[in-house]
Amino acid sequence: MESLLINGARSISLEAIAEQAERVKSIVAQVRGAMLAPDARKKAPTFSTTQLMALTGLDKGQVDYRVRKGDLPSGRLNSTGSRREFTLEEARCWVRDVRKEELRPEGAEAVTIAIGNFKGGVTKTTTSLTLAQGLNLRGHRVLVIDCDPQGSLTTLFGLLPDSEVNVDDTVLPLFTGDQADITYAIRPTYWDGIDLVAAASFLFSAEFVLPAKQSKDPKFEFWNVLNYGIDPVRLDYDVIIIDTPPALSYTTINALMASDGIIMPLPPNALDFASSAQFWDLFSDLTTQLVKNRGGSKEFAFIDILPAKVESTDQASLVVREWMAAAYAEKVLPVEIPKSMAASTSSAEFGTVYDSSPGNAGTRTFKRAYEAYDRLVELIEDQAQTFWRKQLGA
Repeated sequence: MESLLINGARSISLEAIAEQAERVKSIVAQVRGAMLAPDARKKAPTFSTTQLMALTGLDKGQVDYRVRKGDLPSGRLNSTGSRREFTLEEARCWVRDVRKEELRPEGAEAVTIAIGNFKGGVTKTTTSLTLAQGLNLRGHRVLVIDCDPQGSLTTLFGLLPDSEVNVDDTVLPLFTGDQADITYAIRPTYWDGIDLVAAASFLFSAEFVLPAKQSKDPKFEFWNVLNYGIDPVRLDYDVIIIDTPPALSYTTINALMASDGIIMPLPPNALDFASSAQFWDLFSDLTTQLVKNRGGSKEFAFIDILPAKVESTDQASLVVREWMAAAYAEKVLPVEIPKSMAASTSSAEFGTVYDSSPGNAGTRTFKRAYEAYDRLVELIEDQAQTFWRKQLGA
């Protein structure tokens, strides 16, 4: 029998892998260059009067009155003079004024939320950025911390982790002990009111640094480094969102232990559901060993399971959604993030549905995605407000 030629049968050297890595990085840079502007790269959206009304809950007469009054930004007419447009910064001024009673009260600290799951591809990173943008559009000031060495969240902010992120832009100096708190790494982003602590591949070394320090000093609490590191900024932000690696690593444990709440995006399929059980089982074992057995304690204000990438026509997913309801009960959020072309298109363009142009927002798939994420943001804001009230003893 004639032997078959199998693609990839030839041996591949380490040098060849390095060349492949360079080719892939080059293509990513070209793709991003085509999608994003060369300097600022990403630009925040602008808002029409209609969109401003939706954000603030004001009617057109109220908006016109405040524009004439001049106590809030008046925006500018577009090139044809047919409509008034507001920058993100201007729109947020309006939102913060109208919704001031809904914002973090004085004296309360930021609510810190970790987005976690063992599995990759479950919309962890997209959830992190979309939630940050949605809360920001409701007037909240947000800090986003990328703890995933892959730097996907950093990329969504328009930065190439391998070429535009230095060690001092990440949490690594905090983990090594070279920095006492996280303020050194915070940078502004293209989105007004959202700051970023970036990530890059060298963050993998935290998985060696932290256990090495623990072995040298038994009193060192490796799981609390990030928790202590963000303490100085908890009064500077309303919400702190941490994107975690797709593994229960030393970095992930730090993120979870620094958080007041946890959100797990969970697609309704059997493999992801089974993986979620392993996640909570291992997390329980680790926290018992690291915290409870040392006389400590840890409480979370909320733990949310977010049904993600849901296909309403997929009959198999209906069964898994029943499993999720039985297993997680009230922790399952009453919202489902649909698997839609809207989300896929936004992701391909290094963005989210909130980054999308107003023209896209009118399509049916985009409307479904917007509505789902708006509902998610509303639910998380409710939990944040409860957290702030408890802090103040109200």
